[in-house]
Amino acid sequence: MGKPVSVSRPRIEPAFFDELYAKDPDPWEFETSEYERAKYEETVKALGGRHFATGLELGCAIGVLTQHLKPHVDDLLGVDVAEAALERARKRNPDVRFEKREIPEEYPPGAYELTVCSEVLYYLDAPAFEQTLEHLTRTDVLLSVHWRPPTQNYPFGGDDVRDLLTARFGPSDYARETDKYVLDRWDLRCTS
Repeated sequence: MGKPVSVSRPRIEPAFFDELYAKDPDPWEFETSEYERAKYEETVKALGGRHFATGLELGCAIGVLTQHLKPHVDDLLGVDVAEAALERARKRNPDVRFEKREIPEEYPPGAYELTVCSEVLYYLDAPAFEQTLEHLTRTDVLLSVHWRPPTQNYPFGGDDVRDLLTARFGPSDYARETDKYVLDRWDLRCTS
């Protein structure tokens, strides 16, 4: 693990995502990418076969990962900042709740047995990340998956996100890394 960087880059604002989805309904090729397919499989594998009463997916985008998560969660809430993405997510997953929310300011209230943060936390600047960490303490199981290669615009990299989560929650209970992503699961509270 690398040392967290001192970040001066600003947080990625909702308008960035609105513009992306206006140009391309699937800007990261969630539906067709082999990278995404393999990452979704590993994400579900990291759940360890467990089933959850409640779940929260931060940055659900167009709901492709949501499709893989919903068989493992009775009541799943997906949130994103881009309404165009949420419209596609709702069509893809009519049995899942979706809400337009910006984190951490509009973090959903309540506690969740499972919270999934897939390729979303590195868009936050340091103060927003710290506030989000406070909210994440309300989950039993935290699953984080983030892109590793360098980016020019994001406030953090995937390894930085892992390091910051580890600094807050200790070593993860499950870890997987490839040259493209880091995946970690923290069992913050014992679940059945």
